Amino acid sequence: MTDTASKTSGRRIVLGHTNYGKSDIRLVKVFRNPGRHEIKELRVDVSQEGDFAAAHVEGDNTGLMATDTMRNTVYALARDRLTGSAEAFGVELVRHFLEAAPRANRVRVSMVEHLWERIEAGGKPHEHSFVRAAGERTAEVVGDEEGNFSVEAGIDDLLVLKTTNSGWAGFLRDRLTTLPETDDRILSTVVTSRWSYGGATDLDFDRLWEGIRRRILETFTDHYSPSVQFTLHRMGRAVLESFPEVERIHFSLPNRHHLLYDLERFGMENPGEVFHADAEPYGLIEGTVERSAS
Repeated sequence: MTDTASKTSGRRIVLGHTNYGKSDIRLVKVFRNPGRHEIKELRVDVSQEGDFAAAHVEGDNTGLMATDTMRNTVYALARDRLTGSAEAFGVELVRHFLEAAPRANRVRVSMVEHLWERIEAGGKPHEHSFVRAAGERTAEVVGDEEGNFSVEAGIDDLLVLKTTNSGWAGFLRDRLTTLPETDDRILSTVVTSRWSYGGATDLDFDRLWEGIRRRILETFTDHYSPSVQFTLHRMGRAVLESFPEVERIHFSLPNRHHLLYDLERFGMENPGEVFHADAEPYGLIEGTVERSAS
């Protein structure tokens, strides 16, 4: 912290932690392979930490990289260094900024990848036409001047639903409880997940991400779910058992309620077929599954 030489009630006023960067850098790269194009779309945030006190306290910007330069760097490095996974590109960006920004001693690059799938035309995947896929891929790389790195990946906005094999019963009841117990309900949630690879920077991140996403989805289907909590733990455990590269995984799972619609008032039966997708306040279940220290 930097002392501004001011005092209030005998206590000095100091500058605390600072960081700055460029956010919402929207990057699209087309890989123009002969006869078959590929596309990658990333939203990139760059944040630098370091010795920025002079800029805050004295108005001295010496040695500070302009955020405009950060933006330009992302596009320029994408030309030759965005060749595979978002995580690998993040490592390249962090290394570059640590070297190019003299006052930065720690850099964080966060990315959201919007996924695209090929459109099928005439029963075959089209060579250069795409449709937006479900969910988003996330990645975050942090590195410092000591050579320490951490790599995190994840999934956002992946809506999943199963029409049965789920319930909610045996919970606490008091005079304010109105929710009935059930052993057969629709279970729907929007998966937001983050997992850590630790300091490894040379993994096959594409293979791992695709495998982890597939494992999460498979596990969502493979059991009777007495609660979202139970399913959260089961999915996390499945990922850690299948992928030793992962140190821990966190889930945020909103309970998207689907309520059986009352058709009796119209003289009609509703044998579990017509539902109202409720937009009212929803349950939010969050948790981390990790390897023990021992």
